[in-house]
Amino acid sequence: MRQLLDSGAVRLSSCLSRADQRCLADDVLDGLTRPFKELPPKHFYDARGSELFERICELPEYYPTRAEREILARHADEIVAASAAGELVELGSGSPEKARILLEAMADAGSLRRYVPVDVSEQALRAAADELVADYPGLEVHGLLADFERHLASVPEGDGVPRLIALLGGTIGNFPPGSRRRLLREIRSLLGEDDHLLLGTDLVKDPAVLEAAYNDSSGVTAEFNRNVLAVINRELDGDFDLSSFEHVAFFDPRHEWIEMRLRASSPQTVHIRRLGLEVRFESGEELRTEISAKFTRSRVQEDFGAAGLELERWLTDPEQRFALSLARRR
Repeated sequence: MRQLLDSGAVRLSSCLSRADQRCLADDVLDGLTRPFKELPPKHFYDARGSELFERICELPEYYPTRAEREILARHADEIVAASAAGELVELGSGSPEKARILLEAMADAGSLRRYVPVDVSEQALRAAADELVADYPGLEVHGLLADFERHLASVPEGDGVPRLIALLGGTIGNFPPGSRRRLLREIRSLLGEDDHLLLGTDLVKDPAVLEAAYNDSSGVTAEFNRNVLAVINRELDGDFDLSSFEHVAFFDPRHEWIEMRLRASSPQTVHIRRLGLEVRFESGEELRTEISAKFTRSRVQEDFGAAGLELERWLTDPEQRFALSLARRR
């Protein structure tokens, strides 16, 4: 692990290596040579993709961010009291907007000691650290530049107080069931006897509401979806024509998840020069870019059980759109 910054109140470490920098190349080579082409959604989030996602979160159709924020605002004091947490570890942290609600509750309880954001964006980590240490005197921030799918073992050890490990935003839904449970088991290994997991999950609901959230009328989600092709073009010298791919999002009732895809509007051949790869798309052929699983309480409990965790609190917004689950080691 490399030390990028140590200024007393703020530490910034990186466990990204050249091998990790090849992650996009490996995923593209693997995903675009399969019979059914697909890419993992984490590659949406370059600077442009992150900007577009922030816009998505403010769209009237996209309820998850508002619903989760509402739950946090209503129940942060309860979460902190139940967990006795003085440290927040946030996986895939991005903007500290939601973390701030929990940190404020810890500060009010007199337990606040440290914030550990984990993210692949150094810029986001530095900005969050500067903002928060200015607002919370005495707060320590130890940012970790890392992919939490690969580097959970590098999360700093606890600071001697109970800690809350948060995976918010419904991110857990981007993983198929086997990978989801494996990730939860890995998170469990970070939990001490006094630590808790706070997990955000989008809930099963009317498919029309779900599909509207991923097919906004202003086309921001479509632009966000196609941005992954722009990332490949820039980073791997590809020649995707973004205008030749149509945004598709639909609810799969069998799996109870939303799928986002990109559909080729015409036959085309794409060259990804840094990989020496030529990819053929037939007219109407689809590339899957994301799944977003939707949950019920029983499904969350089943996943927790398979990972050696137990549910302590189940918190939802008044409209039952989204849930926060507080769990600990079984």
